[in-house]
Amino acid sequence: MNLDEHRYALTVRWTGNLGEGTATYRGYSRDHDVEIPGLPVLKGSADPTFHGDRHRYNPEQLLLAALSQCHMLSFLHVAVQHGVVVTAYEDQAAGLMRTNRDGSGQFESVTLKPLVTTAGPVAAGLLAELHAEANKVCFIARSVNFPVLHEPAAAVGPQAG
Repeated sequence: MNLDEHRYALTVRWTGNLGEGTATYRGYSRDHDVEIPGLPVLKGSADPTFHGDRHRYNPEQLLLAALSQCHMLSFLHVAVQHGVVVTAYEDQAAGLMRTNRDGSGQFESVTLKPLVTTAGPVAAGLLAELHAEANKVCFIARSVNFPVLHEPAAAVGPQAG
């Protein structure tokens, strides 16, 4: 086994055939299931703007979630390396996607707004450095072709028990 390679696999299964397949643009559902062995099925659809179901996750939300999760996990990792004790972490992430006249589109940016609570005071400069370092090692942020911006905030709170 090569420790430098990590492979991921899942099944995406379209469940939106309403009887006529894609005979017409509005004649089918965008619903689908994301299946990963051993995990609950993730119910997906398109964004409601694109005729999807607002009660299901859409790919744009999942991309934003992946960036936020990856930054958090990377930040926690670098915090340990620098001796910073994090007791809570919450991110209010937002993304900007633009559609083009030809129907294509792309994300233009994502802004992460993590609120990091530490067990004791930490210099603001150090937290900024940790966010920058986390961004550099985050697998997902390194894989996208748009900027992932950060507007971090910090708080000091009791140590988790």
